[in-house]
Amino acid sequence: MNQFKLLGMIIFLVFYSSYFIKMILQRRQGIKTDRLGRGAKPRRTRNIEILLKTATYSMALVQIISIAAYDYLPLLIPSAIIRYIGAVIGFAGIFIFITAMVTMQNNWRAGVDPLAKTTLITHGIYRFSRNPAFLGFDLFYLGFTLLFLNILQLIFFLCCIIILHLQILEEEKFLITAFGSDYNNYKQRTARYFIIL
Repeated sequence: MNQFKLLGMIIFLVFYSSYFIKMILQRRQGIKTDRLGRGAKPRRTRNIEILLKTATYSMALVQIISIAAYDYLPLLIPSAIIRYIGAVIGFAGIFIFITAMVTMQNNWRAGVDPLAKTTLITHGIYRFSRNPAFLGFDLFYLGFTLLFLNILQLIFFLCCIIILHLQILEEEKFLITAFGSDYNNYKQRTARYFIIL
């Protein structure tokens, strides 16, 4: 088997397994993790969440196609170095994503959930980023795209990055409402993505 296909399968399986394992563990505790497009929320928020869910599931399908059709989809930049860099970035994204989920403990949700009793998390990785789980997604998508740099992967990567950013903006509105000055103070001292961004 081609080494890049193998790396892609490992990155894919580890990332999505961590996501679904966290959801299953929370479900066993009676926590509904997936709130994307569900519950009482503003129409714009609901629409962005539905778009996000569609985009992320579509991206997973594109990633499977990129692995399966590796020998048939032409690479935009056929450089082994770029692909190895992509693998490193992908693994970094997985590490950041898992760290964010672990730090959030049972406060972690996918989407806005006005009825959830959660706590504002500002310690651990959240000292450096207000959105490390989204940063993890972005890096995972970027790394995977560099690993399988075909036109289909690139288009979906760009779409997902934009939609993830729109989701962050919606969640920020909710967090200001939910946590008031505590969130505003946190927002002033912590970057949206990482350190200065």
